[in-house]
Amino acid sequence: MQVKILKLTNKLITIHSTKEDTQALDNILTIANNHLKEYKSKKFQNKSVPSIIYYNTPKLPKKFRIILNAHLDVVPAKESQYKPLVKGDKLYGRGAQDMKGAATVEILVFKELASKVNYPLGLQLVTDEEVGGFNGAKHQVEKGIRADFVIAGEPTDFGVNNKAKGIVWAKLFTKGKTAHGAYTWQGENAINKMNDVINAIKTKYSIPKKEAWETTVNLAKVLTNNETFNKVPDYCEAWLDIRYIPEESETIVKQLKSTLAKDVELELELKEPSQYTDENNQYIKHLRKSVKNITGKIPPVINKHGGSDIRHFNAVGCDGVTFGPIGEGLHTDNEWVSIKSLETYYKILKDFLLSVN
Repeated sequence: MQVKILKLTNKLITIHSTKEDTQALDNILTIANNHLKEYKSKKFQNKSVPSIIYYNTPKLPKKFRIILNAHLDVVPAKESQYKPLVKGDKLYGRGAQDMKGAATVEILVFKELASKVNYPLGLQLVTDEEVGGFNGAKHQVEKGIRADFVIAGEPTDFGVNNKAKGIVWAKLFTKGKTAHGAYTWQGENAINKMNDVINAIKTKYSIPKKEAWETTVNLAKVLTNNETFNKVPDYCEAWLDIRYIPEESETIVKQLKSTLAKDVELELELKEPSQYTDENNQYIKHLRKSVKNITGKIPPVINKHGGSDIRHFNAVGCDGVTFGPIGEGLHTDNEWVSIKSLETYYKILKDFLLSVN
């Protein structure tokens, strides 16, 4: 099995499947489909973004029991990273860890078990998770795709991730009064006003000195329309990337507004839900037991700071987790996945899918 996994993963890594290359997104789905021709499927397309779901029932079920979710898109990389490289147990390349290795395993395990399990099993392949999943997983959910439980093969080193932060993207605007730069008292500096706002936000949401399960705010961009040194700016704009914990889902916007002065304008660009499934969920228990059966170790239930496609399912009442093999360096120049862990991942998923039969 390891040879099969490595061969297909290598092939997927060679595809430049970034959001900019729509042809590559189609091509990589074609490669996957070549391994799954005997199974029924439904293709989706939204805003030129393709995705597909395979199923093992005579017709597309109203609700799957289990969906295996995998994204085949990647963030841009150096050309050399699209040439897979094996060093010992490590397979290097863009998407090796995030998540073409896990996608390969999901394809192969679905291929083996789809006709052996007695419940609706789905394999969902999407091509836009790295840019939010709005036209892939979310679009499929909007079209009625549902499941009792979804596993997204994101990197977790075999930890079972049941909880992840939500996302708010916000723009702040401050206005002032122009004046000559030599006569500052005659104007009102919009950048200085924004600086006060930013300091207030930093006080409320200080940057953690180490990993912590708390809401964080990243100041992503500050800009002004001022084009010269000798002018007091009357306009300033700041962009915030807020990652909020599930416990603050209902209050995060109100909390942000409470830090702003009355004359500061707030514009919400995006509010994405957090991910949450109770760790006592029966499928999580089955999955953890399967990990123990194969590895001899009980896996931890973990939190993650970044979002995944699971949140789109959670938003309509479907449970799920991210769960993937061992590796490091996602989105870096040295991304790798453990080859042995891919085979172990296959065995775990197989054990899990059969255990809920």
